[in-house]
Amino acid sequence: MTLSYIGVGSNLEPEKHVKAAFEELNLLGELRASKVYQCQPVGFDSHVFYNLVFELETSLSLPELQIKLKDIELKWGREIEAQKFQDRTLDLDILLYGNVFSTVKPILPRADIFHYEFVLQPLYELCPDLSIPNDGRTIRQLWDSFTPKGSLQEVPFDFG
Repeated sequence: MTLSYIGVGSNLEPEKHVKAAFEELNLLGELRASKVYQCQPVGFDSHVFYNLVFELETSLSLPELQIKLKDIELKWGREIEAQKFQDRTLDLDILLYGNVFSTVKPILPRADIFHYEFVLQPLYELCPDLSIPNDGRTIRQLWDSFTPKGSLQEVPFDFG
């Protein structure tokens, strides 16, 4: 079993799609969720996003997990040729996969961990003492040195 962290984002029917992500990922292994946050899109002007991180303990290999996540995104309406800065029903990104460090796709750890409050804060909730592969710092150390913009708003959320 491998402990992985999956970043989740949605700004089209976000409540529906975050619940769908929870149900789908729950089939892949033991799942734990951070709080859900609302924030403005980064890089384009549109609807607010719901963002969170799931901790998933799974028996899937990294390539298998990557394929499953892509299949889930497509099943729930993500466009096949979706671009980085556009609306989306569901975005599922592998942030960390065990102790894997990779410079080829999927690049791990995912750079979003170091740049975005909507990724780092949920990770901090789930695993503050986790060391980042090939970096050595913990999530707590990253969070302590990060300057939050205060742009996140917690969204009361029921996954049931």
